[in-house]
Amino acid sequence: QVQLVESGGGSVQGGESLRLSCGSSGLDYHSTCMAWFRQAPGREREAVATIYTGDGSTYFSDSVKGRFGISQDNARSTIYLQMDSLKPEDTAVYYCAARNFTRSCWRTVQEFAYWGQGTQVTVSS
Repeated sequence: QVQLVESGGGSVQGGESLRLSCGSSGLDYHSTCMAWFRQAPGREREAVATIYTGDGSTYFSDSVKGRFGISQDNARSTIYLQMDSLKPEDTAVYYCAARNFTRSCWRTVQEFAYWGQGTQVTVSS
């Protein structure tokens, strides 16, 4: 049974940093697409970063490119989202998602079978 557990959300001022963690169990960590999505009130859930555990390749949305980083710790089956230079428009619930046994990574909600419970990130100006 696959489980994803996020942690690390909180409330910060604009310009500050946060690091989100997503611990997983039940995944084949050599062929999994892991992603961070976010959803702000009244908006659709969007992918902000992905990492393919097989080769470490990454993707970032234009809105976070240069400010966010994504990394993996295979020994802990955990991925991280480092968020720097946070802006008020980054305020959202952030979700970790996984697609197991895949050869590439995806960016749409429908492609991911497994989701964490979400963690709130609030950035004030």
